[in-house]
Amino acid sequence: MGQGKNPAPERQDFILKKLSYKTLDELNYDGYLLRAAPERVLQFGEGNFLRAFAEDFIDRMNQRAGFASKVVLVQPRGGGQKTKAALSGQEGLYTLLLRGKENGREKSEKRIISCVSRCLNPYSEYDAFLACAENPRLRFLISNTTEAGIVYDPACRFEDRPAQSFPGKLTQLLYRRFQVFGKEKGKGFILLPCELIPDNGKSLEKCVTAYARQWRLGEDFQKWLREENIFCSTLVDRIVTGYPEKEAAGLCRQQGYEDEAMVAAETFASWVIEGPPGLAKELPFAQAGLPMRITDDLGPYRERKIRILNGAHTAMVLGAYLAGRNIVRECMQDEVIRGFMNRAVHEEIIPTLSLPEQELMDFAGAVTDRFDNPFIDHALLSIALNSASKWRTRVLPSLKGYIGRFDRLPVCLTASLAFFIAFYRGARLEDEGLVGLRGREEYLIRDERSVLKFFCEHREDSPEALARAVLSNRNFWGEDLTGYRGLCDRVAGDLERIDREGAYGLMRRCNT
Repeated sequence: MGQGKNPAPERQDFILKKLSYKTLDELNYDGYLLRAAPERVLQFGEGNFLRAFAEDFIDRMNQRAGFASKVVLVQPRGGGQKTKAALSGQEGLYTLLLRGKENGREKSEKRIISCVSRCLNPYSEYDAFLACAENPRLRFLISNTTEAGIVYDPACRFEDRPAQSFPGKLTQLLYRRFQVFGKEKGKGFILLPCELIPDNGKSLEKCVTAYARQWRLGEDFQKWLREENIFCSTLVDRIVTGYPEKEAAGLCRQQGYEDEAMVAAETFASWVIEGPPGLAKELPFAQAGLPMRITDDLGPYRERKIRILNGAHTAMVLGAYLAGRNIVRECMQDEVIRGFMNRAVHEEIIPTLSLPEQELMDFAGAVTDRFDNPFIDHALLSIALNSASKWRTRVLPSLKGYIGRFDRLPVCLTASLAFFIAFYRGARLEDEGLVGLRGREEYLIRDERSVLKFFCEHREDSPEALARAVLSNRNFWGEDLTGYRGLCDRVAGDLERIDREGAYGLMRRCNT
């Protein structure tokens, strides 16, 4: 028999086209798209968080409330050419995947974000960056330049192209705006910084004012800053996991297009803005059904997030890790650990907060769903990083608030202090951190070196001596916690129970 040609494969692979308006037309895409609109938003930050958070809000306001706004992205640090190139090649389009749990049920949503017009690098496109200030329709400035972004660097000069610091770049932009529109009312900006620092709006305004003075930009400019611009402090909340690397190829085949700027996040989102009530007229979040809130005091909402969301994490994860769990979702699937967390939140944390009880209960319910998100593997050891300072800021205020209100010790929060101490009882100190033991398994405790040295020096202490040493350490807590009646004895007793029954046994006791 002669040798014939190889038969053709049953399925030919093909190269997917890049995401674009034309590609979507060819695919008969029938979802929402905003093809053209004025650039009314300028955003410092092109990273995953804002593209999965702020752009999601803006896109939905465009769709549901006639916001009709495009967003110009500005790279505050210049680099990140991959994202800029991807967005430029896709006409600003990208896919947002939202996945999580709501009211105990899995929820998944996919939408194409179409509110981005372009992405600018102010280091190579400085003139184009400043020209944005000359757009009379531009009204909103959003930023997320990390916690270290809102800083005043006196080395920055007005002549720099651009200034190195984010507030310096912003001041340059604002001054150009003042030059062009300084004599017209209503041409200032509404600024919405999203950096995760307290009073981010006030901090940003202080930096800009400092540059205005340092650069001698004039009293008229400083007056315009105060009277025509609104620096809002904000509180933002959404877990963003970024580009879904492991799933990307399959998702692109399923969607029918190549998307190098795709981003994934949880379904939950919250944006609280401290500003005047009139903002609601310009930001139609209510009409769009979005979880945004305008308030005259951000404090109670920040306290709610830190005490319930972050506090639940810190109160639970160290004991849960010692009990053999490795990711948050595993904790939520264990009745004992989940029960411990729920009791801590509902019976010991919520009673110490000032917002309406139902609002707090709803937030706590959403936290439970978020912890049980089947699409996010949140490692307990990553949450355990720097737990000494986390326990002080996230859990201690609730413990003290509970004692002040009820004149007794909260069972779960006191136990969480014992879990913290037990987790930090390391066997030896190494360059990378303090090595602890979970049974025969070693784990690494990461914190400030002084914290790790303290626990290493007290590793041979009895439960009673260790509890007293930790609670009396003012460097940890800013005060001597042994002054709270019965706390030291309770923590010492809980440490003894952990030694006898394990962390899981103590959690079970707390549930009864």
